[in-house]
Amino acid sequence: MSDKTFSFEADTGKILGIVINSLYSQKEIFLRELISNASDAINKRKFDIITSGNAADTFEGKINIAVDKKNKTITISDNGIGLSSDEMVETLGTIASSGTKAFLESAKTSENTKEFNDQLIGQFGVGFYSAFMVADQVEVLSKKHGQKSASKWASDGQSGYSITDAERDETGTTIILHLRKEAKEYLEQERITHLVKKYSDHIAQPIFFIGKKDEAEQLNTSAALWTRPAKDISEDEYKSFYHGVASAYDTPFATLHNKTEGSVEFTNLLFVPSIAPFDLYDPERKSKLHLYVNRVFITDDYEGLVPKWLRFLRGIIDTPDVDLNVSREMLQQNPAVAKINKALVKRVLGELKKGLEKRRDEYATFWNGLGKVIKEGLYEDQANSEKILEVCLFQSSKNEKLVTLQEYVDGFTENQKVIYYLSSEDADRARRSPHLELFQTKGIDVLLLTDPIDDFWLSNIKQFSGKDFQSITRGEVDISGVGENSAESDVSEEVLSDKFMAKVKHVLEGNVASVRSSSTLETSVARLVADENGMDAQMERMMRMQNPDFKGMPKILEVNAKHPLIKSLNAKLETGEFDGSDDYAKLILDSALVAEGEVIIDPREFTQRLTDVMQKALEK
Repeated sequence: MSDKTFSFEADTGKILGIVINSLYSQKEIFLRELISNASDAINKRKFDIITSGNAADTFEGKINIAVDKKNKTITISDNGIGLSSDEMVETLGTIASSGTKAFLESAKTSENTKEFNDQLIGQFGVGFYSAFMVADQVEVLSKKHGQKSASKWASDGQSGYSITDAERDETGTTIILHLRKEAKEYLEQERITHLVKKYSDHIAQPIFFIGKKDEAEQLNTSAALWTRPAKDISEDEYKSFYHGVASAYDTPFATLHNKTEGSVEFTNLLFVPSIAPFDLYDPERKSKLHLYVNRVFITDDYEGLVPKWLRFLRGIIDTPDVDLNVSREMLQQNPAVAKINKALVKRVLGELKKGLEKRRDEYATFWNGLGKVIKEGLYEDQANSEKILEVCLFQSSKNEKLVTLQEYVDGFTENQKVIYYLSSEDADRARRSPHLELFQTKGIDVLLLTDPIDDFWLSNIKQFSGKDFQSITRGEVDISGVGENSAESDVSEEVLSDKFMAKVKHVLEGNVASVRSSSTLETSVARLVADENGMDAQMERMMRMQNPDFKGMPKILEVNAKHPLIKSLNAKLETGEFDGSDDYAKLILDSALVAEGEVIIDPREFTQRLTDVMQKALEK
């Protein structure tokens, strides 16, 4: 053809300006885009050979990258299908008129299409123009497969482009970027190598850097492990891949390698760590999964693939069904993402349940490191909360080993109807809590909830297996008739006098909500409980951590009428023989606060009070 000069259409020119100046926040992705286009071109040529029936026309696809520091150019070449001059007008001269997308449409009817469709990357039509972020002049020299002549496309990315006749011996395409001054870093081999490793390491075609004296050094591995059948991959290969993708050194607790087809197509190679990743509790709670689109790395900073409570997962997702915006840096809202998310959650929960059932000791170790995060799903993921509960482990007052909720329910004592739980900072403190005294006497097991998230998910989940959850530190807990030797232990021995109750209430007014006799204390003097609609002490402690000025609501003081001290004090108040009841009433509250792990209202006054009481006792 004769030399021709073309102008960009008005709208195309505007779009090009946006692409060059605004859409891409990372200029480095230009190389990813051009390599992806080259890979597509090679796959299209393979497809064309197969469908034409020309078995003699065989070739090995390859992509070459070379730099010329003197002329400040970077060249990307491939031996793919190439472009005719008409195709240059159609695909390079019109933004968003993707050659790949058109190819897919034209190949729909072919029985060989799927094999090659799976490997085609670019479907939006603007990736090529990312070259203008680093170049002020771009040349495309191409020879179409099956044609004798070649053509050259050239543009400065401004007003238009030219197409001229050219010479090229081999089929394929060569792109020459005349780099801007600020893009000189891309003339360094180390920088090119880094970008290929980062974005295109798993491209099926080999990518070579052509150095001095035409020496070729392959930059990519061309080995996407997840594309191989699972049966052909050894444990050592999986482990090595995990260490690389996760920057970890442990042996993963579980490996999930699956290919899904149907309404959405994707391959996952996921690893469940055996120990908590170092950034597990980063405030941003981001997933570190690597997203690939047909073996091309897109991002490891996308939150939609898995929920935040599965952020400990490491590995890759590769799909041809996820749409990308024109920059390929931010995923569009796509129904495929939601489907992938749903499928992965189901798959991971299934794997965790299998590990729980078949590798209990290993699972318990895993749970100690990652269980807190999984339980976040109980609060945030209502659709899966029931399934999450099934893989949760808990400490309990009667068991040395962790138990599942089902195991706890199966171990209900006589006449037990609800799941009793106690929230605390740690299990050891919980086991020494006065709240447990009668439960321990009657052989009633109590769940010990020590994770900060526990009180939050319990506000949403009220039952498990038809059994209600009931806090033993909130409201009145009636366990009469429940547990071992109920008939004997439920007999009331002491009743507090009206004078005692009135006196203690008066002295402690403003510091407690009310005073009542306890039905659950055995050896302790008193305990503090919240109102039915109030907060457990553990929840209040967490609220104070977030807001030091948080005061909480006054608690109900429950007094042990069977305790010798309370019996004596009750008797003296009844007869009017005792005038030191104010100090004793305050000390009863102080003892309850100490047992709860709370701060005494006034430590100095407490010390003085205690000293005075002991001194008076010794003087008698």
